[in-house]
Amino acid sequence: MANDRRDFLKRGLMTATAAVAGASAFKAIQAAAKPNVSLPVLMPGGMIGHVSPSAISSHTHMPPAADPTGRNGVPGRRWIMVIDLAKCDGCGKCTEACGKAHFIPPGRQWIPVLVMPGEGLSAPEYFPRPCFHCDNPPCTKVCPVNATYKTQDGTVLIDNERCIGCRFCIAACPYGARSFNWGPPEDPPEAAKRGYSPEWGYPRRIGTVEKCDFCPDHAAMGMLPHCSSGCPMGAIYFGDQNEDAVTNSGGETLRLSKLLRDRSAYRHLENLGTEPRVYYLPPANRQYPAPGETKADAKKGGA
Repeated sequence: MANDRRDFLKRGLMTATAAVAGASAFKAIQAAAKPNVSLPVLMPGGMIGHVSPSAISSHTHMPPAADPTGRNGVPGRRWIMVIDLAKCDGCGKCTEACGKAHFIPPGRQWIPVLVMPGEGLSAPEYFPRPCFHCDNPPCTKVCPVNATYKTQDGTVLIDNERCIGCRFCIAACPYGARSFNWGPPEDPPEAAKRGYSPEWGYPRRIGTVEKCDFCPDHAAMGMLPHCSSGCPMGAIYFGDQNEDAVTNSGGETLRLSKLLRDRSAYRHLENLGTEPRVYYLPPANRQYPAPGETKADAKKGGA
């Protein structure tokens, strides 16, 4: 399988046009191309070369999906996340819980907690940033082998049994939510013992992409994602949009539509048209000192 991936890249079959249309586009390109017309391809080392359309069709075979049923998701569900910035104190426990559960290597984070600078007189704020599991995801559109895909329950996953490491999805994601396995993974025995599934993303493979997955294996069992259950502030809500309900680690269950309306929720960079499935609640009436602020300042209303 690893040899197949290397051969695929060595032959330079990652055409820009095919990347947009997906793996099924290879034959379409060949059929539509005029005789004696070459096609641009991405070659090893980042060089652009040209090949004949007839050289493409014999190299389109890819292994089957790691878990075909995992591409469906949970019928009738539409998972959604809401992050209350008024509750997030920047402790990083969500990042820690996610990293521990997914055996994420040191120096890599699926849900980093960023410090966003304030504008004018406004104070900075903490900003947990998971994958946004967009309903109009640009990452899935550029994958030439259908390795990254969206399920009916709203999650966007990566099948590393199919990923060829082209990193087109990384370039397409406007949120910087994806990471690449540059070197041989050092997964612990527990990771190897469970076996691979796109629903938890390990054991890892060199030359493949990974990201936050919304913990769909937990969601299917009615459990919160690790980031949400690990947040001591109850800042990360998770639930089913179809049920119009979200819950946090404190057991607080709220009506989703009312929460989003009453708290003036927004989605990060939603003007891009990606339709993220993660909403943010503005940090009004913070329940913690702002970055660089003391508790005394917060009590005086400095936040």
